[in-house]
This record gives sequence, structure tokens and C-alpha cells, in this order.
Amino acid sequence: MNTWQESLSEKERRLLVEKEPPAWVEPMLATLTDDRFSDPDWIFERKLDGERCLTFGDGEALRLMSRNEKQLNVHYPDLEAALATLEPEQFILDGEIVAFEGDVTSFSRLQQRMHIQNQEEAQQSDVKVYYYLFDLIYLDGYDTSQLPLRVRKSLLKRVFAYADPLRYMAHRNEVGASYFDEACERGWEGIIAKDGTQGYVNGRSRKWLKFKCVNQQELVIGGYTDPHGERIGFGALLLGYYAANELQYAGKVGTGFDDDTLRRLHQRLQALERETPPFATEDLPTSEVHWVAPRLVAEIGFEEWTEDKKLRQPRFLGLRSDKDARQVVKEEPA
Repeated sequence: MNTWQESLSEKERRLLVEKEPPAWVEPMLATLTDDRFSDPDWIFERKLDGERCLTFGDGEALRLMSRNEKQLNVHYPDLEAALATLEPEQFILDGEIVAFEGDVTSFSRLQQRMHIQNQEEAQQSDVKVYYYLFDLIYLDGYDTSQLPLRVRKSLLKRVFAYADPLRYMAHRNEVGASYFDEACERGWEGIIAKDGTQGYVNGRSRKWLKFKCVNQQELVIGGYTDPHGERIGFGALLLGYYAANELQYAGKVGTGFDDDTLRRLHQRLQALERETPPFATEDLPTSEVHWVAPRLVAEIGFEEWTEDKKLRQPRFLGLRSDKDARQVVKEEPA
């Protein structure tokens, strides 16, 4: 029996499943809620504004994988090198890759690493990234997903050694409401509430909940407008989300771009141009508009949704490559 197994109770050891390491595990996802609660059975973690990453170690190779099964090793060779030093050799870890602007995680800054396609260029980047680990799904030949979350996190903290760029995701017990207030005061995106008594499930669950301080979600790019004045590339992006398998128009965003982003994104949009709008709705701009195939996903911050389901005061934060466009829906509190 491994040392870490000896630390478990007999009941907990019976929850372990001996098996070969799986090639893929669908990540557990949190559900948005407006109910800010405290509960002694729940733990509360800081919500990070980054890229979800599952790491698969089989004793021979390491695979850093996005939530839609894209390998991320080339983007984050520094994280791969740090993970390669870990013991034991067989594991599946769940966490979030982030970059910081001051004390706040910044998806916009992480963009400068996410889209690098050359390992040497990524190694030379001045954008430091960190990998916050918050769950342990597999260890030393055993599926640990049925263990309660508090037990999984205890193993995660004790079995692995942490030094930058690898960080253990700390949590608070019970005090969700006050921690949420503190998170908003500190300028964080919010917190994640997790039922500490439950196992790890695949897909979206109400056993993990999002308490958001700011409005932010993925939206699909369905078109763009011409630039005016000294603006280069394009004027604004036309955005949407899927409902009943149809792309619904959610408004446009024209802020949050620097010249380099305008230039690079315009090139990608030109390659996707089409004659007809991809949106099912009719209240669309009609002049100086270029329609595109709805394949690119943008992360958008905004003030609120209007009564007619349009974005108020949206701002572009970056492109996402870890979510398929057809999976983008309007995120609403459960």
C-alpha cells in the first residue's frame, strides 16, 4: 500500500478504483448562481481568469490538455518542465493557467502566451504564467474521483511539491458570503463554491457554483464592421450565442483592442468571410458589415444584459481556443 493510501480511512480506500490511466477525462464545470451562501459542507476558492488545464502524467510523457482536448505543451513549456519534476509519475491534475496584471489574473495578458505556436518563442516570452492546481482525479494507478473533494485536495496538497510556477489552490471553509464580498472588493472575478463532500463528475454540475463579481462570458464572432478614422483592421465585432441550435445576435463590441490585435484578428476574420449573416435574428446592422463563419470564440466582459438580450458596455478580452463555438450559450444563473 502506498503511503498516501495509508492516510485514508478504510471507507475512503474503498472509493478508490484501480485502473489504467485514462487518455481523457471530461472536466467538471461550475454553474452560475446569484445565491451567495455559506455552508459548512462547502469550500470556496478564488475564481481565476485564465485557461483551464488538465495534466495527464503516465510515467513516460506529460500532456497538458485544454477543456476541449487540445494539447497545450507548446504554449507552456515552462509549466511542462516544472510538472516533469513531480513525484509520483502517474497522475491526472486539474487546474487553471493564469497570468497576472498586478494582483489580479488577466485573461488579456495570458493571450500573449495562449496563441504562441512555437516552443522556443514561448520560452522567451516575458509573460510569466502560473498553474494553480485544485483537484486530483487519478494517482498511482487509482481513480480518485469518487473521493470527497476535501480528501482529494488534501492528497493534492500533501503528495505534490509546490514551487513557482506550480501553485496549490488554497480555499476557505464555510464562509462563502463574506469571501465573495472580499473578492469583489479586491477586484477579483469572483469565487467558486464547491461541495466538499462530493466526488468529481464529468461535465457541468450544481455541486460546483460560480459567484461572479463581474459579468464575463464567451461569445461567438459572426461578423465585423469597417473601421473609421485612424482605426485599423475593423471597427467592431458582431457577437452571438447559441439557443435552440441557432446563433442569436447579442450586439457588438468595439473596445479592448490594441493595434496588433486589430491587425491579426482582421486577417483571421477575412479568411472566414461569407455572403450571408450566420445569425438567426433579424435585428442586425446592415451597413459596412462583413459576415463571417461563426468559428471564433471571444471572451467578453460587459456591464449587463439589456431587456432585449444585448450586451451593455461590452469590452473585448481576447480569443478563446479552448471552447468550440457551438457550445457557446447565454450563461444565466440557475
